[in-house]
Amino acid sequence: MSMSSKEGPDSPAFAFRAGRRRAVSLSPAALVKTGHVAEGVSLPLVFEPAVEHLDAAAWAAKNRALVESELLKHGALLFRNFDLDTEARFEAFARAVTPDLLDYRERSSPRTEVSQGIYTSTDHPPDEAIRFHNEQSYTRRWPMKLWFYCAQPAAHLGGTPLADGRTVLRLIGPEIAERFRRKRVMYVRNYSEGLGLTWQTAFQTESRAAVEDYCRRAGIKFEWRGVQQLRTRQVFDTVVAHPVTGDEVWFEHAAFFHVTSLQPAVRNSLLALFKEEDLPFNTYYGDGSPLEVSALAAIESAYRQAATTFAWRRKDLLLIDNMLTSHAREPYTGPRKILVAMADLYGPPVG
Repeated sequence: MSMSSKEGPDSPAFAFRAGRRRAVSLSPAALVKTGHVAEGVSLPLVFEPAVEHLDAAAWAAKNRALVESELLKHGALLFRNFDLDTEARFEAFARAVTPDLLDYRERSSPRTEVSQGIYTSTDHPPDEAIRFHNEQSYTRRWPMKLWFYCAQPAAHLGGTPLADGRTVLRLIGPEIAERFRRKRVMYVRNYSEGLGLTWQTAFQTESRAAVEDYCRRAGIKFEWRGVQQLRTRQVFDTVVAHPVTGDEVWFEHAAFFHVTSLQPAVRNSLLALFKEEDLPFNTYYGDGSPLEVSALAAIESAYRQAATTFAWRRKDLLLIDNMLTSHAREPYTGPRKILVAMADLYGPPVG
């Protein structure tokens, strides 16, 4: 069909028809919007789609630099209302930002592996809170990034409180912070059947020789106590500098692993059966001296003042910088399913 003179290449009608077929490129700012979970709550920064039918994984892959920069600025990002209605879509989004998800090594809590690099959150009883900590801060190498995906929120509570490590360090106060800088912290762990994790589960091997080799290379002091019992000791800093921002942060498991973190009834029952040094976890100063009650109280108070939380919604995806931000878990009722992935291993090689 011939084109009339009124519909030539320079006519408005031609331009309109051609324009309908032209691909439109939108900036990242036009595709998503940012905000916060509540007024006055700065942690986490919330990302939400600003357009319908946004391909979440494709957006994440194209905007890794944006995600990285905002994560360093805020310490935690919450992706809400994205099309992440399956575990596979969660994994695709996570791998678009952090392609290499980590295996859970040198374990301290019971988890179930869902797929390669994807685990359930800590399988502790729902009526117990999990105290603030930085993931695997008791090891020489730890993940810089943690993903939390809400497949099913709890009926009541079950949030994942967050605390900025820079704020926590400031609130602990210079005197106690300096004490920990000078003395550091020692993590003592006992692996045995029936209480805590076995060494086979923690180190993911059935070979005592492999455990010994790993411990030597990782600078872990160890001693076998019978056929199936293993005790380890490691000493670490609790005040560390973030490798990118340079900010000093409070980074530890010292209070979480200390015997006083247990419920009083549980603690009393365990101490009636075991010596303190035989408990699954305990912490001391690096020279082996006990942590003062006042120091532990200061840490708990700092976390309490710095804490922010939000109610999980189905499909929520939380990304935290594991050095800038510590996390905890509220107790809860009803079924709850939060999946976890770790990425970006940091620290000196083992061995």
